[in-house]
Amino acid sequence: MSSSDYLVAARQMQALSFAVHIPLVCFGIAFPAIILFVEWLWLRTGDELYWTLARRWSRVLVALFAVGVVTGTILSFEMGLLWPGFTGTFGSVFGLGFAIEGFSFFAEAIFAGIYVYGWGRLSPRAHFAAGIPMAVAGFTGSLTVISVNGWMNHPTGFTMRDGQVVEVRPVEALFGNSYFWHELLHMYLAGYMVTGFLLAGAYAVGRLRGRWGRYERTALAIPLTIAALAAPVQILVGDWAARAVATAQPVKLAALEGLGTSTAGAPVHLLGWYTHGEVHYGIAIPRLLSLLASHNPSAVVPGLDSVPADSVPPVNVVRIAFQLMVGVGSLLAALGVVFLIFQARRHRLPKTRWFYRALVAAGPLAVLALLAGWTTTEVGRQPWVVYGVMRTAEAVTGAGGIPVGYAVLALVYIGVVAAVIWILRRLASTPLAPLDTPPARTMTGLR
Repeated sequence: MSSSDYLVAARQMQALSFAVHIPLVCFGIAFPAIILFVEWLWLRTGDELYWTLARRWSRVLVALFAVGVVTGTILSFEMGLLWPGFTGTFGSVFGLGFAIEGFSFFAEAIFAGIYVYGWGRLSPRAHFAAGIPMAVAGFTGSLTVISVNGWMNHPTGFTMRDGQVVEVRPVEALFGNSYFWHELLHMYLAGYMVTGFLLAGAYAVGRLRGRWGRYERTALAIPLTIAALAAPVQILVGDWAARAVATAQPVKLAALEGLGTSTAGAPVHLLGWYTHGEVHYGIAIPRLLSLLASHNPSAVVPGLDSVPADSVPPVNVVRIAFQLMVGVGSLLAALGVVFLIFQARRHRLPKTRWFYRALVAAGPLAVLALLAGWTTTEVGRQPWVVYGVMRTAEAVTGAGGIPVGYAVLALVYIGVVAAVIWILRRLASTPLAPLDTPPARTMTGLR
């Protein structure tokens, strides 16, 4: 059998691993910084509540980090085993990014261990300082992986000669591609949204069940405020990303909107189903696509007819994912704005149960928007693994056994998810030990 015979199974296997791993990446991006912020509040105020909250959350951080190690290791092996044509051809281009990610991973693991073990053993200032490299390493590790993905969407920093990669400029490839900055900001805002809304949603469940002391109110308000601030900004970054797609990947933009033919004053269709070159059953908004893509309502937007049929991505998959991302993201932004306005006017949390029900839903919805966004990015790039340079079918392995590996991997991830749920429930129900109160000198000497 040829390599292309395994393409669908390999893509599905990679997608499964990615869907499990990417929410954990969000916690790796945002959670250390949130915990450090809470510890900083303790150092500033001497309020024991912040000390308790930071210490509890650091235990959750370590548990999620351990699970992320498992899922991230699987992804690393899949890169080489499933896509040898890609890694063998372009490893010299993006290898620097994964090398930095590896060093960042080890630094994050080391300092996370010091940070968690150091509660009550290090001086308050030294303990806080130990958390800074942990947060920085979480940032740099994910940054380099995002830069590789940006390069895959807009490849630069190398020359192809006789089918070989030559004149490699890795720094230009990773940080000079036009996708790097908007993908970086888009992912980091998503990280804070997912982490913030999931944390707030967990305490919203407690609120609905009658657990609503000062600890719970504080534990909900801090991540919710962070997520509420990030959500509206994400819409602006999304507009920036859409214009970058219009410039560098016009076929992806046409797939997002189901634009079958190149059109001046192209419309946007809300909902609907793409078939036979046009969107059916959708709600058309005239000229909006041209306005969003070029800031000119009369601009010509290239359609799917601008490329051969074998270069068109699966339109309905991309459209549905894109509209899910935009729709859910808009709802989360609206929820965030409502909360911020209420907080500014009333200086307290809302009391209505509907608000807390919405928060419970916001966490899973944020994860859904995250996965839909990455589906838009990755599936919309198809059939290219390196846009315009290498097709995905040219990169996939020709080895057998992928369906069996896929089934085993699915069982492994079911076990991982069950283990995460069990661990988090145990952490939530187990009291902190052996320290019951923060060091006395911190309460008096660091106000």
